[in-house]
Amino acid sequence: MRRIKIAFWIPLVLFTTVWLAADSTVLQPPRFFALRESMVQLSGLLAMTFMSLAMILALRPRWPERWMGGLDKMYRLHKWFGIGGLVLAVMHWLWSEVPKWAVGLGWLTRPERGTPPTAAGAVEQALRSWRGTAEGVGEWAFYAAVLLIAAALIHRIPYRLFYKTHRLLAIVYLVLVFHTVALMNIPYWSSPLGALMAVLLAYGTWAAVVVLARRVGASRKVGGTIARLHYFPGLRVIEGEIDTMQGWPGHKPGQFAFVTWDEAEGAHPCTIASAWHPSEHRLTFITKELGDYTRRMPVALRVGQPVEIEGPYGCFTFDDDRVRQVWIGGGIGITPFIARMKQLAMDRQAYSGRPLMQAIDLFHTTADWSEEAIGKLTADAEAAGVRLHVLHDARNGLLTGKHIRAAVPDWKQASVWFCGPAGFGTALRNDFAGHGLPVAERFHQELFAMR
Repeated sequence: MRRIKIAFWIPLVLFTTVWLAADSTVLQPPRFFALRESMVQLSGLLAMTFMSLAMILALRPRWPERWMGGLDKMYRLHKWFGIGGLVLAVMHWLWSEVPKWAVGLGWLTRPERGTPPTAAGAVEQALRSWRGTAEGVGEWAFYAAVLLIAAALIHRIPYRLFYKTHRLLAIVYLVLVFHTVALMNIPYWSSPLGALMAVLLAYGTWAAVVVLARRVGASRKVGGTIARLHYFPGLRVIEGEIDTMQGWPGHKPGQFAFVTWDEAEGAHPCTIASAWHPSEHRLTFITKELGDYTRRMPVALRVGQPVEIEGPYGCFTFDDDRVRQVWIGGGIGITPFIARMKQLAMDRQAYSGRPLMQAIDLFHTTADWSEEAIGKLTADAEAAGVRLHVLHDARNGLLTGKHIRAAVPDWKQASVWFCGPAGFGTALRNDFAGHGLPVAERFHQELFAMR
């Protein structure tokens, strides 16, 4: 989370600083309408900065994923940029509109307008001629952005509708690029601020075009066919095995992929629940009934059905040098640990039962119960040499940090890997931090929420 906060605040501080250097009127004696003009410019530029960065992250670029700690962290930052851009856009609109209302009510007196400066060239002349149109379309684009971002944040809106409407933000963004180019103070373009905005808007425009063309992640997509399906009614979970075509690069346990079972529904993020074996080219996904589409999956999917897989993504890959690891899988969050245990079992078999380099305790807490699923989990743990602790909420109560510390006396030497409900993870992280675990380095949490 610390890196997400750093990545969020750096562009805000950077573009504000560069704007202060470019806007000499800020240092003049304060006059309301001069201040209003400056605030309209600043809020608009910062709103477009955040919206541009959100649009760029929508491409799921490879370059920041490792630094951010995984695509799940990048999507959290994408969400923050979207919310930040919305807040700044509202501020921009208020600075623009409220003084007009105040003038209309007689509360403020608008200063007389001077003669506008003569345009120095064809480009400047064109920019000035577009101002009226840019103001009009920009206002409507602002209203559309408010509705679309709100729709993305309201989880009651079905994923299918979210998937279709969220792409419309790319069109809104392109309109706002035109609004920004036409209405940004012309002297800014010859300053470092203008250069930065030009690069950012160009990159964001390219990203928007890629989104509209449905080419996001195109180089990381492969086709596949459903080879096996198994439904666990007690858990409301479906396990699917997919034969992948040539092109899948392999994956590490703990990574995930976007799987498109239905073009109308769009791609869903799914953690991969299998180790990678190049000779088999098979992936296993475990999906829980959480929404309208996932509830239909047991009857909608069929063996032999073609699917599309994009990935792999994520850095929840158990890579560290600790002699002990503690794994915590809440509900469907057990999936990445299943993949890791299968990998460990393959390694033990390949090296004639060589003992693990790390001592591992896996805690699985679940509100639902299936003897069949727990039996498979137990077999996986035994094959991998992992000590398994299963807790059924109704019988054993909720899992706590105290319970884990009692079961793992040398927990202070361990790294903790958590995947499950976000609130549960936050509570455990705070608990371990309060007992002296350096959580910034040794508490790893998957933020598996893509909206």
